Amino acid sequence: MAQLLVRNLEEELVRHLKKRAGEHGVSVEEEHRRILREVLIPEGGNLTFWEHLSNFPDVGDDSIFERDRSLPDRASNQRLFEDE
Repeated sequence: MAQLLVRNLEEELVRHLKKRAGEHGVSVEEEHRRILREVLIPEGGNLTFWEHLSNFPDVGDDSIFERDRSLPDRASNQRLFEDE
């Protein structure tokens, strides 16, 4: 991968970048990459599957996807209807 060194940045710009990185819970370097991608690559364009996944917000654990085991599963329901 290529590297980019940016010189002569205004202190205020650096403060804003650090603040934004902190708000997103990433390093300043990662926030810089995200900003460049956001501006230079159209939404969804030229990103790999893993890059798309890494852009998803962290919204908590996966417990919201747990299935309610007290309900019958679809396979059980289908068998019930086939027997009729």
